[in-house]
Amino acid sequence: MSTQIGFIGLGVMGGPMARNLASKFPGIRVFDTDPAKIQRVVKGSESFAQKQDHFAGTQGPVSRESASRQASTPEAATGEAAILSASSAAEIGSSCDIVLLSLPTSEVAKTVVLGEGGLVHVMKKGSILIDTSTTEVGITKEIATALSQQGIHFLDAPVSGGEKAAIEATLSFMVGGDPTVFETCKPYLSAMGASVVRLGGAGMGQVAKCVNQMIVGATFAVIAESFALGTKAGLDPKVLYDAIKGGWAGSKLLDVAARDMFSREFKPGGTVDIHWKDLGYALSVAKAEDVPTPLTALTHEIFKAARAAGDGKRSQPAVVRLWERLLGIEVK
Repeated sequence: MSTQIGFIGLGVMGGPMARNLASKFPGIRVFDTDPAKIQRVVKGSESFAQKQDHFAGTQGPVSRESASRQASTPEAATGEAAILSASSAAEIGSSCDIVLLSLPTSEVAKTVVLGEGGLVHVMKKGSILIDTSTTEVGITKEIATALSQQGIHFLDAPVSGGEKAAIEATLSFMVGGDPTVFETCKPYLSAMGASVVRLGGAGMGQVAKCVNQMIVGATFAVIAESFALGTKAGLDPKVLYDAIKGGWAGSKLLDVAARDMFSREFKPGGTVDIHWKDLGYALSVAKAEDVPTPLTALTHEIFKAARAAGDGKRSQPAVVRLWERLLGIEVK
């Protein structure tokens, strides 16, 4: 009997994640509160299937290797649609063995799972819920406990890599939960990511995501500050980037920040709003563990200032606009 997979939340990250999951495990059921997002994901999978059918119907003799490759795709093997729509989150929960979430905030995740008619009330005993959202550690543990009391397994599996990695199926998954459940679910997570690592029990994936976001946020902030200084002092920021990108300052984050600063697009993926939220989660963990985190606290304030200045919907490197306004410059 095949495993029925469901996916709830089809936004910037969830949409491409669901498509990549369906490419390896067709027949997944999806839901989002925005019908347009459901339609976009389902139609995308139908277009792919139609292209495959057209290819198969119009080709002449093909090599044995090519024929074997076509026959081995999940769609060819099963003949079923890659993605099917559902009418509600509850329908996903009641009909699926494994349910994945990709939701915008902790509050939304808690409502979907624990609220009236939530997944905890409709999922079958022995089924598995995987939260790929970035969710507050305390809420994650609350969800894990409530599900366990109903005989439902849980993994927290937040991701890093942004929209590009979601599209390319190269996300990094940081996972917390039971090791046996993790091994069961690893193939599904691997369909969406290049790295899938278990860090411990429930909540530990979210702690790792907090650490990740602390590093990313502070790095974007110091790139903004340093490039503003260099520009004000008379350096050409593009020449500065070329000079330092091959040294110790070089990184993926520097590359992303330079791209956004120089193009002036600041197109999300991740946003200032989302990163501010995630840094708040990290500060909550620090408070609970009594760990001083002055750099993260300052970074949180920088992102808060960028939100107040109207840059919340822009990508994280848009924090440079704080310095640009103060100094009357543009880093480009």
